[in-house]
Amino acid sequence: MKIDLNCDMGENIGNDEDIMPYITSANIACGFHAGDSKTMQATVRLAKKYGVAVGAHPSWFDIEGFGRREMTLPPDEVEVLILYQVGALYAIAKAEGVELVHVKPHGAIYNQAAKDKMLANAIARGVKRFSGELILVGLAGLGLIEAGLEVGLRVANEGFPDRNYNPDGTLVSRKEPHAIIESPEKVAAHALELIQNGILFGEKHVRVDTLCLHGDHPRAAENAKLIREIL
Repeated sequence: MKIDLNCDMGENIGNDEDIMPYITSANIACGFHAGDSKTMQATVRLAKKYGVAVGAHPSWFDIEGFGRREMTLPPDEVEVLILYQVGALYAIAKAEGVELVHVKPHGAIYNQAAKDKMLANAIARGVKRFSGELILVGLAGLGLIEAGLEVGLRVANEGFPDRNYNPDGTLVSRKEPHAIIESPEKVAAHALELIQNGILFGEKHVRVDTLCLHGDHPRAAENAKLIREIL
């Protein structure tokens, strides 16, 4: 069994260089919630140095709220929002001789798309319009995965070792005190559980293809190292 280990990066927080050696995919912020052209270039170069796959990490246009505030736009504007950000990172990656492999939405737009079919469809169409070769990463078993499959994209069901889950397979809101798992040992144990058992939806288990670590977690590098060792 192969499991991808990804991390949200290029957000000008945490220490990307400490984390990069332990992951296999980097989701690079495209400037709408964090990062800028200089940061994108530096992160792409860092990923290239360690042989890590590069993906775009688009969001709502919400720098002030770090992309974590829920918003709404008409579907055609969502498509262009995705195209714009993916295109920006693609241009930088191409200039560095690096292939763009996947797209993983960030924050609120990611979580909204898990439950909002119209939004999920618009994101999937935006990705497909850019390239049908890209992998769309979404919350395991939920709306974005379904939307990606419907338009003919390859998808990756994502699990979160450093987050707690609701019974419906969604993530516990960051507004709740128990949303984030703080202990690296507990994060690593949760990672193993997700790989072995998948995500539980009632009686159904959904297999996890990729595990995400948040670069802004206070112990992100330690989490990445422990999970890599346990895998």
